[in-house]
Amino acid sequence: MGNEHIVVVDDEEGVREFVSEYLTAQGFAVSTAANGVEMRAILSERPAHLALLDLRMPGEDGLSLARYLRQQGGIGIIMVTASAETIDRVVGLEMGADDYVVKPFDPRELLARVRSVLRRIAEKPAEAKPTGAMAHEIRMGKCMFNLDTGKLYTLGGEEVPLTAMELDLLRTFADRPNRTLSRDQLLDFAHHRDMEAFDRSIDIRMMRLRRKIEEDAERPQVLKTVRGLGYVFVTSK
Repeated sequence: MGNEHIVVVDDEEGVREFVSEYLTAQGFAVSTAANGVEMRAILSERPAHLALLDLRMPGEDGLSLARYLRQQGGIGIIMVTASAETIDRVVGLEMGADDYVVKPFDPRELLARVRSVLRRIAEKPAEAKPTGAMAHEIRMGKCMFNLDTGKLYTLGGEEVPLTAMELDLLRTFADRPNRTLSRDQLLDFAHHRDMEAFDRSIDIRMMRLRRKIEEDAERPQVLKTVRGLGYVFVTSK
């Protein structure tokens, strides 16, 4: 747990920034939206595991968005409300929310609820898991790689540009984690056999990828060199 993509939907910019910074620091990938239109735009490009929905927003409120998400197949939903009214909590849960938290909240409480909902989703049998908006992403250093769209994102939700060759290499590594691949194999798997394996082109592209995904490109911990053999994508423990 910790590689999941979370969408924070709140009309207050300060709340979005606070929650995003805190959850990103905990290792989650976070996107933020000020309203339902922005949320839909994010989810059309990048599915998520969990949505934090502000209950009281102008236009579409959190209840409407929860209903919409459930119609799409469902993801984890936590309602965030400034009201301690029991009726608000009950209605939120009836609309399909998995949990709720009341503003102002301790970020540690929010984190506990986020982890609890994500854990319950992960423990569901495969046939019972929601399919409409679940993300198919893997952690690659300081980024998340979406296996469906082939897009790379920072944990803060910003897209990282990739060349066609870099994308092919990331897909190759994602399909073969913890397996040492020679330069010849990388060219074969990435369908770039027209390039020479030993003209250092692979090394140059690996250097560029490391700059994008490694915390320290000079001391790579994700895309490691195996001396005399090639490269290996080391997955997080």
